[in-house]
Amino acid sequence: MNPILAIGQILLSIALVAAILLQARGTGLSGTFGGDSAVYRSRRGIERRLWQFTVVLMVLFVIFALVSFSSQK
Repeated sequence: MNPILAIGQILLSIALVAAILLQARGTGLSGTFGGDSAVYRSRRGIERRLWQFTVVLMVLFVIFALVSFSSQK
């Protein structure tokens, strides 16, 4: 495995975990106990950018995983 791919994948995974943890609160089990209302709410501003950034990180992580898998053969 290429060390640059391995380091890149580790950095991407750390950034992806951080971006997921920064997402809106109350969407999980805490919403059951009165954390958020059940009304649909659209993402706005920084919340939308964080969601888009999370999607980009996820796509990059999958690409890095596929490239590192194909380079092992």
